[in-house]
Amino acid sequence: MHVLLVSTYELGHQPIGLASPAAWLIRAGHDVTCIDTSVDSFDTYTAALVDAIAISVPMHTAARIALQLTDNIRKVGITAPICFYGLYANVASFSPVAGCINKFISGEYEPSLVKWVDEIAGSNSVVAGRSNIDIHGLDGAASGVCSAGASSNRNVVVLDRSMPVLPNRDLLPSLNRYARLSYYRKEYLTGYVEATRGCAHKCLHCPVPSVYNGRIRKNDLDILLEDVDNLVSAGAQHITFGDPDFLNSPSYAVRVLSAVHDSFPQLTCDLTIKVSHIVKYADIFPELARKGCIFVVSAFESASDRILELLHKGHNLKDMENAVRILRTNGIEPRVSLMPFTPWTTRNDMITLLDMAVAFDLIPNIDPVQWAIRLLVPPGSLLLQDQRTSGSFRQFDSGKLSYEWASPDGELDALQDDLESIATFISEENLDCIEAFDLIRSRIGKIFDSSCSGSFERVSMGTGEVISGLQSSIAAADRPRLTESWFCCAEPMQNQLDTLHMDQAATGNELYSDSVCCDTC
Repeated sequence: MHVLLVSTYELGHQPIGLASPAAWLIRAGHDVTCIDTSVDSFDTYTAALVDAIAISVPMHTAARIALQLTDNIRKVGITAPICFYGLYANVASFSPVAGCINKFISGEYEPSLVKWVDEIAGSNSVVAGRSNIDIHGLDGAASGVCSAGASSNRNVVVLDRSMPVLPNRDLLPSLNRYARLSYYRKEYLTGYVEATRGCAHKCLHCPVPSVYNGRIRKNDLDILLEDVDNLVSAGAQHITFGDPDFLNSPSYAVRVLSAVHDSFPQLTCDLTIKVSHIVKYADIFPELARKGCIFVVSAFESASDRILELLHKGHNLKDMENAVRILRTNGIEPRVSLMPFTPWTTRNDMITLLDMAVAFDLIPNIDPVQWAIRLLVPPGSLLLQDQRTSGSFRQFDSGKLSYEWASPDGELDALQDDLESIATFISEENLDCIEAFDLIRSRIGKIFDSSCSGSFERVSMGTGEVISGLQSSIAAADRPRLTESWFCCAEPMQNQLDTLHMDQAATGNELYSDSVCCDTC
């Protein structure tokens, strides 16, 4: 069997969502081709010849792009069966395009993906991937015709531990085509690994608990070290640990980082850690710094204690201040993610968020898109199950893969739309952090009249003071960051969708008129 693995977006990283399943499929005896549409155009000619297509959907942005890609694939007459796999696979099954997709696998997807390909290979058709057989109860989908029908085993969530397999990165684009570490105005090739999958926590807005339900899966340390070795051989000078929370298992986390540092002392790294874990495990951070950690990504989300409590974040504004202090005391920079727009956000909450960025010296540490992030509520979200939050949401928007909601203050919805456009402009024009922040706070300021501008005026005039002990020792332009500024919970930019254009004639499929994925499927 010849399988095409496709990644649409992995935050600018070389996609482990291709490297891992590629290794599994090759070990099972299948031929594999990989395409990453974030750096290469989709190869229609290759796709027309393969026996199966599997598309990685690890996050919202990737899923939205993947669904558009799938629609395009079917419209040009490519008939191979398609599988979506990854954290957002089940969510994607609620899309209008879902009838074009044969299988959805969430969680620890690799064994089930191999099984799916094996079943196609074992079918009695001459060319299994292009037959009209019923793949897992989805009549007609293998021939490229969209169907709304589905069987109970079309959607699979797998949490069983699987045997370790070394990711195969030989089929992927080189590291120099991906995001790099920018540090003291120099750039360094960056590799991406995961020490764990899943998360031990259940923040209501996060998509991870809906699949892992508070569980984590530790990856094999020997395999991880071998993978890092391969990345270093490919030129990596910095490693991103992409775990949803690196301190879900603190003792294992320290063991992993120590092992990597002992083997590759020249490497720096970045980690993602909850605010509450930074505060709780403050005594760990001197060692993390010694082991090469130079920045930590942390989901601050909001400066409103009320909203943080509604989301079950487990921290408040004072904890965020303490987290910044702990990190900077140890020479580690915070990189902050936000979720400014929720059904409960007020104008004063936006002011407080601006004030926090100034008071904590975080203006250069917040990517512009963070100011535009709007709460997503996909199917299965814990927000829909909580009595305090569930009443805020309306009907499901299958195109956006999220339940709709509107702010009681219509100006805030308009503000979010504008900030999203501003963030796209900033990204395309590559503005520096100060220019970006000036644009953002200027737009926010337009919705506040003089009667409520006191706090905002202090920020907008640039006279806010940094809280004692929180100021970074590193100049704004020198602080460590990755050169990819977009985010997993952001809507795709138009240029991300533009790369998916396909040539119908490339397939040579004379049955094109019978193979269209209709808008109503």
